[in-house]
Amino acid sequence: MAPTLATAFSRRWWMAVTAVIENLLFSAVLLGWGSLLIMLKSEGFYSYLCSGPGSRASNSSVVEEYLEMKGWPICKDQDEMLNLAFTVGSFLLSAITLPLGIVMDKYGPRKLRLLGSACFAFSCLLIAYGASDPTNLSVLIFFALALNGFGGMCMTFTSLTLPNMFGDLRSTFIALMIGSYASSAVTFPGIKVIYDLGATFISILLVWAGCACLVFLNCFFNWPLEPFPGPEDMDFTVKIKFSWLGFDHKITGKQFYRQVTTVGRRLSVGNSMKQQHHQAKDLAAQDASKLCLSTVDLEVKCKAAEKSQSFMKSVFSPIFMLSLITMCVTQLRLIFYMGAMNTILESLTEGDLKTVSEYTSIFGVLQLLCLVTSPVIGYIMDWRLKDCEDENDKKTKREPGQPRRPDKQIQKITNATRAFIFTNLLLVGFGVTCIIPNLPLQILSFILHTIVRGFIHSAVGGLYAAVYPSSQFGSLTGMQSLISALFALLQQPLFMAIVGPLEGDPLWVNVGLLGLSMLGFCLPFYLLCHSRHLKRLRDERDEDPKIYVQINDGSKSEAFV
Repeated sequence: MAPTLATAFSRRWWMAVTAVIENLLFSAVLLGWGSLLIMLKSEGFYSYLCSGPGSRASNSSVVEEYLEMKGWPICKDQDEMLNLAFTVGSFLLSAITLPLGIVMDKYGPRKLRLLGSACFAFSCLLIAYGASDPTNLSVLIFFALALNGFGGMCMTFTSLTLPNMFGDLRSTFIALMIGSYASSAVTFPGIKVIYDLGATFISILLVWAGCACLVFLNCFFNWPLEPFPGPEDMDFTVKIKFSWLGFDHKITGKQFYRQVTTVGRRLSVGNSMKQQHHQAKDLAAQDASKLCLSTVDLEVKCKAAEKSQSFMKSVFSPIFMLSLITMCVTQLRLIFYMGAMNTILESLTEGDLKTVSEYTSIFGVLQLLCLVTSPVIGYIMDWRLKDCEDENDKKTKREPGQPRRPDKQIQKITNATRAFIFTNLLLVGFGVTCIIPNLPLQILSFILHTIVRGFIHSAVGGLYAAVYPSSQFGSLTGMQSLISALFALLQQPLFMAIVGPLEGDPLWVNVGLLGLSMLGFCLPFYLLCHSRHLKRLRDERDEDPKIYVQINDGSKSEAFV
């Protein structure tokens, strides 16, 4: 049985720690494809496409060199087929984000997480079954990697809603979840180490599938059926027990608090006000004997006061459109470097494959930096939020000369501005190190690449959580991921330009991408102007507060003549 939101809130630290571990082991593990490819070739997947010694390559008069890996032949045709399977799985890591976000916003994370963990476990079983007879079952790798990508993205997306339970630390925990997702690229390299130590491939996959079943059980017993509302939509701190009221259904958070307050008002002043205000519409004027313990009337009266902007308005807002530009440019820069890294290193080492392999291993190990550095950008996003005024402070009359606490919305936008400026400066630094043809300097490029990859996702996730309604977080994040992934497909023609007309020299492509990276500063520039506009409106309201009143006890001050 699914726990309530109150029960889930009491277990939030357990859920957060396990979500980080689960992201490391089950989310974007396909990003470590290089290690999995070696293991699949060692197990004989699609080895039947390779010809015997001394045979000619297909459609060619050139004799293909015969190579073996653990007794199985390997060849170019095999690489092409396996990479096609990887393309299917990796595409789902990005393309599935939009429908997943829409489904999650509507039905909550529990069902998606259960489905994702089940799909991941089944993908491991399919690969293990295919490894038992690779000559006849190699085709299963396509279905397995598709399920692997789908299941991993389900677990990644659902974990991004969990930070809503941590209030003002939400951006920090979003950054931690994204950091664990980005660091999952080390999972297959770690499995390959176990494989090289003598463990059989099938046994490793069976154990991994069993671990995915533990993720299923953890979600079944700890994740609630309802979506996690944002801190602005729900107050988890209400811990008063009113079981004697006899509610006949579940209500939570601020809605529960309003219900209890309304009930108390009815009981205390209902009879005394009945005669004086017979026609009054306020719930407090109703007779206590006609008390209705239901949230139906409450929902009707609260819907008008809790209007949130539409999804299409959020999509076409300047902040979201500029965030798309920033993410598209950054994703293209990062993915192009990952795809062309071996070619770049070969041009710097004059074709020394051993040195290229060493630097590639260093790049893989450094992916763990995402887990360490991503919370830094989340801390920047959460800077001084606890010192900001809340709704009670806005309604409380201040003494003359008393300093006013910072506005929380303005502080969030200011923090996001700093986060994006810092991230874009690192991206520009990464572009500069790529231009300099120095091999040891590429280690610094690896570090900057890893940090930027964690920072940019964390900053965008924190910005969406701060600016847009929590009910739209999944849909907006999914749309952004899909569009940026489609834009990143441009890396293929850029790569073809390097190996073709540019004859392996990536200089001019790197220069062009460095210039394109400057577009990333458009978003922080707009956020800076937007925060100043909000501060100016706030100062005007403070200087002449007489013309601003609260209409219908709403949360926004409006001018009234």
